[in-house]
Amino acid sequence: MDAPRGFSRYLGIAERFLARGRVPALLIAVARKRSRLKLVKSDLRLLQELLVAWVRGEYRGLSRQALLSVIAALAYFLSPVDIVPDFIFGIGLLDDLAVLAWVVRRWQSELDAFKVWRDAQAVETQQALRELPAPRAERVQGS
Repeated sequence: MDAPRGFSRYLGIAERFLARGRVPALLIAVARKRSRLKLVKSDLRLLQELLVAWVRGEYRGLSRQALLSVIAALAYFLSPVDIVPDFIFGIGLLDDLAVLAWVVRRWQSELDAFKVWRDAQAVETQQALRELPAPRAERVQGS
């Protein structure tokens, strides 16, 4: 299965997000945009919970390529100017949805493994996965 057109550019962006510790900030921005959409809420929530668990060091059962693909898909989702700019009413989010759907299909087995792990956790842990981590700068200031 081939990656969506333009997606490879976002893998490099994902590398930088990961290297600079900016995944928590990405998660917060995605949550803001996700709240306006109902169509892909469950897929976005799953990807967010996965990254929250990864950022907190609670879940590491994910290949690096899958991790980068998830981060890249969320960065693509946030970008207002991608293959089809978001400001084009009616169709601007179609490419975002296609990229998210591709990542979910491509990494389905790893996402299923995460769901099994998540569902086996205590209720408190599952609820904590829905809470977004503070961006890096806020964590440093709060220490």
